[in-house]
Amino acid sequence: MAYSGVAPNADVPEASAQVDVTCGPLLNFKNMDVTPSSSLWHGSVLIVTKPGQSQPRLYLRQAGPVTPNPTLTTVAANTQGVAIDAVRLYEDPSKAFWRFSLTLPLEDFEVRWSYTIPGLRYPDGGEVHSPWDFVVPSRTQSMRLMFHSCNGFSVGTDMDTWLGPSLWRDVLRVHAQKPFHVMIGGGDQIYNDGIRVDGPLKDWTSIANPHKRRAHPFDNKLRASCDDYYFANYVRWYSTEPFKDANGRIPQINIWDDHDIIDGFGSYTDHFMQCPVFRGIGGVAFKYYCLFQHHIAPPKSTYTTDAPQTMQAVNGTAGADPRQLENTFVLEDQAEDNSWIVGKRPGPYVEEKSRNLYMRLGKRIAFIGVDARTERTRHQVNYPDTYDLIFSRLEREVSAANGDIKHLVVLLGVPIAYPRLAWLENILSSPVIAPIRLLNKRFGFAGGLFNKFDGQVDLLDDLDDHYTARQHKRERRIFIQRLQDFAKSHSVRVTILGGDVHLAAIGRFYSNPKLGIHSENDHRYMVNVVSSAITNKPPPKAVANLLARRNKIHHLDHETDETLMDFFDGQPGGVEKSASWNKVTMPSRNYACITEIETPPTNGDTAAQNGERLPIPKHGHSPLHTGESTAGSAHSAADGVAGTSDLHGGLNVAIRVEIDPQNREGAAHGYGFSIPPLSYVHSAEDARPHSRSRSLHAVSLRSHSRPREARPQTSA
Repeated sequence: MAYSGVAPNADVPEASAQVDVTCGPLLNFKNMDVTPSSSLWHGSVLIVTKPGQSQPRLYLRQAGPVTPNPTLTTVAANTQGVAIDAVRLYEDPSKAFWRFSLTLPLEDFEVRWSYTIPGLRYPDGGEVHSPWDFVVPSRTQSMRLMFHSCNGFSVGTDMDTWLGPSLWRDVLRVHAQKPFHVMIGGGDQIYNDGIRVDGPLKDWTSIANPHKRRAHPFDNKLRASCDDYYFANYVRWYSTEPFKDANGRIPQINIWDDHDIIDGFGSYTDHFMQCPVFRGIGGVAFKYYCLFQHHIAPPKSTYTTDAPQTMQAVNGTAGADPRQLENTFVLEDQAEDNSWIVGKRPGPYVEEKSRNLYMRLGKRIAFIGVDARTERTRHQVNYPDTYDLIFSRLEREVSAANGDIKHLVVLLGVPIAYPRLAWLENILSSPVIAPIRLLNKRFGFAGGLFNKFDGQVDLLDDLDDHYTARQHKRERRIFIQRLQDFAKSHSVRVTILGGDVHLAAIGRFYSNPKLGIHSENDHRYMVNVVSSAITNKPPPKAVANLLARRNKIHHLDHETDETLMDFFDGQPGGVEKSASWNKVTMPSRNYACITEIETPPTNGDTAAQNGERLPIPKHGHSPLHTGESTAGSAHSAADGVAGTSDLHGGLNVAIRVEIDPQNREGAAHGYGFSIPPLSYVHSAEDARPHSRSRSLHAVSLRSHSRPREARPQTSA
């Protein structure tokens, strides 16, 4: 057996020292090494303690196979445990962060692991749920995934109506029936927006003169106050049940989004985003994002205006502020996780490089997490060279996998196949708004319509975040086309995850029906699973119905169409959430379960050989394949428990929807469908050079000229 830690121990000794923990344990998945000779699982456990603690120790042992088997249970019972000493990542006079690094061998069967941290004590005397356990797949399994986003509350939410993170109870119920191997956080794992309402930015936000607000310094005193706020808010939220329990039992993968910093970060006007306060909180938020969400040491210093050497504090390589390091320890010279795809240059408003992710999620699934916040401006989502780094890594990994990878899951902070709202953008940014803005500035008229930062219409930052916003359309088109080329070259199906919009939907790209390509052979068929929010309140049903009416058939290019799929065949638990005719958007709290499909493809195309293939429809408002034709509450995947198999292929997807926000048990209703594996049939056309560039370097993302796109079609 291979472990990361010290020598094996058959027995767990009594704690020799008390560990005063303020937050944790938090469990993360890091990556897998999958080779013909060995398969290793890498992860970590984080705890936050009071300062001055002796080095904590974690004890880990196999608890047995997930599926009962007398022989395997006997083997597991005879397995020795291992003791793992913590590494201190960061410590200052008020707290310390400790990481336990785990490296586990994969077995021929799915295994449950158990761990305990002796001496653990919460300051409030709260119960320590020890031991904790988690599950890793077998050598031949792909992982069972849970996907969530928007795990917190916007400022002003009526907390008497939306009772806490209740839907996590359903997550834990499903996990108890069929364990998740990982939970994927699509951004906004925490909401830090309160920093401007009842936190240290309250006075700054109240400055009426926008020029004075932009010029306000971010000195070390303000930085320290913001640092205290972010830390306390993380400890509060990550210690809230039942989210807290899930954190210790299901390994996490996370990317961040605006609320992990502050609402709208990156999408306000450039001259305002450049202001010292926004750049400063970007650095502080990055510090705690590194620690809590990725279990890595932060930069030595973050941005301040009274220590110029910190203004380019890229991963601690610039000059450090001695005031920030007073009585403080920061782990240095640590090797980068092999899951990182680190950007080449700092973001425009955060003085750090983007951290994108590549991971192997078991035998046949690869994963890419795109950091779409660090480099974001109103005019771009990511730098062109970041896309090049991502696709170069993908090519290397898939080539090294020797055909094992059959599915690529791509995580984005916001949906990419979603209804257009260009008409609303045009209204909110048109000259007709100018007189209302003037009345707001002079007399406070329509105060709720305008944000407190740059004076623009409050909804505009959300619209500008969307890939379908007019300034992101070119970047979006080329990104999707590069994913199509990747799918075609390797016969790998691509599925996209996106959150942010506080409702559930299933978007998809697919070949124009005139091309006569079935989904099973269509490299352009890419589903966008939109799951949001697991905790935040949904939009009013009128908004969801409006989006459903805007669900046109769009043309990405001459070969690719896109639209939302009819998915919600009824109201969850019979409780009305939207109009009865609205089958495409669900305004209720939700999360997604994703499992490798159980039916094996024969030579890549079972449906075709069994005569079960659907005829190619006239348009995308109809089901495109059998997995869509049976979508809804009656689909076998809807309960979220559809089993993982050792077979190739597509995915079963469930979206679990909250029935009643007043129900503290988080009762949920499931909807399911299937995504087929890709069996791409190569043709002579593939040998010809592309007539269009797939590199974002070939275009100017800031160009005001845009390619002409075909006019959207309405449904037939």
